[in-house]
Amino acid sequence: MGPNLSQYFERIGYNGPAEPTRAALFAVHRRHLLSIAYENIDVALARPVDHSIEAVFEKMVVRGRGGWCYENNGLLGWALDEMGFEVTRLVGGVMREMRGDEAFGNHLVLRVDCDGPWIADAGLGDAILEPIPLAEGTNDHAGRSYRLEKLDGAEWRFHNRTGAAPPSSDLIDAPADEARLKSVGDELQQDPESMFRQNLICQLMTEDGAHVLIGRVLTNTGPDGGAKRLLDSEAELLETLKDPLRINPPDITGLWDHVVARHQELFGDTPAEEITFGP
Repeated sequence: MGPNLSQYFERIGYNGPAEPTRAALFAVHRRHLLSIAYENIDVALARPVDHSIEAVFEKMVVRGRGGWCYENNGLLGWALDEMGFEVTRLVGGVMREMRGDEAFGNHLVLRVDCDGPWIADAGLGDAILEPIPLAEGTNDHAGRSYRLEKLDGAEWRFHNRTGAAPPSSDLIDAPADEARLKSVGDELQQDPESMFRQNLICQLMTEDGAHVLIGRVLTNTGPDGGAKRLLDSEAELLETLKDPLRINPPDITGLWDHVVARHQELFGDTPAEEITFGP
């Protein structure tokens, strides 16, 4: 059986109407973010990732996995399209502010037109819980504050809430160059120097923050900041993937050794509370 909305709705715990209304857009977006994690387990293990909707649906809905941006926003975009929304896939560039134009293609973003244009994004991990209008200004919800800034031409910059990673991501408000998305996505999977090959990154949003696992470091963020601790074993990694990250883990043979070696390379014996990520 191929992808179907009812199974997707069950996966994210959504039991509302399937009509393309603003209320449904917000509810489905929220439920997706609260139910399906951002995770790059396959990429970190150098396992090829198929971005077709059939493969993404089977992985994330049927098998209870998460996925990285191309998978999460691919699945969300498919679902919204099936519901009757006007969905446009956009090329994004995480940290283009620092990396320049080469960043474009390292992220997939969605534009949804429903009583005006909205940005939907289930692929940044710790970012928006609900869609935000495609318009300059600040958006506040659930104790979080985000800002969209108009750049040149069709380019926009999303500024994440203070302390969240990544701090910014650009987008081009035009139908995506799918070849660019594919080539950059393939490079991020195949290049041993890719941050996604080098680092395990798993994140699941909550109503007031997020559970963030980067390598061995588990951070539970919220209004009062983030409490950090280090995972100490493969068994603890498996349990963390299941709870709180709500990922039904695949075979992770070799992942723990990879995580430990990378952590030692980056942080040595630094205490968890002193470890920081990002620029």
